[in-house]
Amino acid sequence: MFRYIGQRLLASIPVLIGILFVTFALSRLLPGDPCRAVLGERATDAVCDAFAERYGLDKPITTQFGIYMRDVLHGDLGNSFRYGRPVTELMVERLPVTVELSITALMFATSVGVIAGMWSAYKRNSLADVGTMLFANMGVSMPVFWLGLMLAYVFALVLKDTPFWLPPSGRNTPGLIIPSLIETWNLQISEGPLYSFLTFLSNMHLFNSLITGNWSAFWDTAKHLILPAAALGTIPLAIIARMTRSSLLEVLGLDYVRTARAKGLRERTVVLRHAARNAMIPVVTIIGLSLGSLLGGAVLTETIFNLSGVGRILFDAIQARDYSIVQAFTLIIAAAFIIINLFIDLTYAFLDPRVRLG
Repeated sequence: MFRYIGQRLLASIPVLIGILFVTFALSRLLPGDPCRAVLGERATDAVCDAFAERYGLDKPITTQFGIYMRDVLHGDLGNSFRYGRPVTELMVERLPVTVELSITALMFATSVGVIAGMWSAYKRNSLADVGTMLFANMGVSMPVFWLGLMLAYVFALVLKDTPFWLPPSGRNTPGLIIPSLIETWNLQISEGPLYSFLTFLSNMHLFNSLITGNWSAFWDTAKHLILPAAALGTIPLAIIARMTRSSLLEVLGLDYVRTARAKGLRERTVVLRHAARNAMIPVVTIIGLSLGSLLGGAVLTETIFNLSGVGRILFDAIQARDYSIVQAFTLIIAAAFIIINLFIDLTYAFLDPRVRLG
């Protein structure tokens, strides 16, 4: 298995380089000058010439890409034109919000979607089946921005002063301070890879408060994540429910399932112990691809619920032609898809013993 993992990781290197080069070239070929986008009225010809020389934008694209790849191999993702800071620092600050939101939304979508799909297949052609698929179709049809606004309106305004009230925006209650892991554990570090890694984990407030036992901060963060996670996870939930239902219905018609029923096993045992495992193989694929899509599609959700994640900074970077941020986020999403696909392939071998990794 380790040999298979190594081969897949090596094969992914040319894919990452190709994706980076396409993104790198397209971002520079699109109309617009990053100097004038960032500086506005202060962008004179002399200032823009100095700007281009400072960031190497006056060199050929191939030369720029070679310099960029050299820096990436040394762990440097470049500096932001707009913010004047290393992109690595911005990612350490902003990416945890997007990762936490995406994972929470995926957990919501997977748990509810799989249960709803299995229940619908178990109650095939019944009122419960029709109702479940009706809500699944509605979930696929509702845009994220509309659903987010409706959830915020209902739970923040309509249900105000009730036990069901939920915060409509922000990541935490104003004034709440969550100490970093470095401060909590009294670690004497202020730079380096370990410092960046611990800072990244600290900015995932759910994880931070969970492992440090800060339960008040944990529940506060969880309450603020419910609405954005529900808005972001509704479409994947509907897709997972429909896929689970169709896959389970197909498996329930196979010979070995009929044999299990002929042996006198209860229908619940047949569905859960014999059919569900094989039915989960295509569902796992959908779940894995949904996580990558959630990471890349959280822009609207973060904007609606005022979350300072990568989505908002990416939107600003595209408008300002801030190439470094766009390239860094593309690299992260591409790497996430490769790792997720690898994990999915490994999961196939666990779900189906007939699958062998060669």
